[in-house]
Amino acid sequence: MSLPLQGRTVVLTRAQEQQGEGRRRMEALGASVIDLPALVIGPPDEWGPLDDALAELDEFHWLVFSSANGVNAVEERLQKQGGSLSGRPSSLRIAAVGRKTAARLEALGADADFVPPNFVADSLIEHFPVSGWGLRLLIPRVQSGGRTLLAEAFGEAGARVVEVAAYESRCPESIPNDAAAALEAGEVAALTFSSGKTVIHTAQLLEARFGPQWLTRLDTAKVVSIGPQTSQRCVELLGRVDQEADPHDIPGLVQACVQALDSTKQTGA
Repeated sequence: MSLPLQGRTVVLTRAQEQQGEGRRRMEALGASVIDLPALVIGPPDEWGPLDDALAELDEFHWLVFSSANGVNAVEERLQKQGGSLSGRPSSLRIAAVGRKTAARLEALGADADFVPPNFVADSLIEHFPVSGWGLRLLIPRVQSGGRTLLAEAFGEAGARVVEVAAYESRCPESIPNDAAAALEAGEVAALTFSSGKTVIHTAQLLEARFGPQWLTRLDTAKVVSIGPQTSQRCVELLGRVDQEADPHDIPGLVQACVQALDSTKQTGA
């Protein structure tokens, strides 16, 4: 059986607490995988605004999630109030951006009522099943650095939107030694990014480790992005993006990595 990533070293940037699916898929294709935790998921500075909103769930028409981290935070806070997403008011519907977000809801017994065809926020707005006029929406989100596109677009459509911090994603203290050594030696064939914040934090970690010339450590590596907003951040901070996932999920990211490295083989680079 052909293993398209055989002999290639791939660095996966990810949240510190999240193991998994990307590594398993890459290794199944023959890659040597190095994890580079670029996010530490934790609580927001204060829980009050989220707790207050969750105490009034029966007053909302839709609960809109753009990440599994938001799902986890809301479930945790609801349980502290004696509730759960599976026991939400019958009038409350749930929308989820992305397969991973929808899967996390399903695991909690709170299946999403709507998942857009493309796994980006723009698709949710474009394909939302009802007019936003007069609706009251709750959008739990990352405290800093997240996009306000959903809230702005629904607000323009006449919805009343409550957007609250449900979690925060912070930069780890340092880059792991194995990832730093592989980058320093020019052994990394591809570097993958699953969010704009992983790009921002990776740039910060590399600069802290390698100094002003940190960007040269990526000269031998293909830059692979999960979606349009992540690609935009790659261009801003890294100067390029070599391949973008389609669809915008982990399987798509793995396939984009294969495509990027296959093009390297074909050009003899």
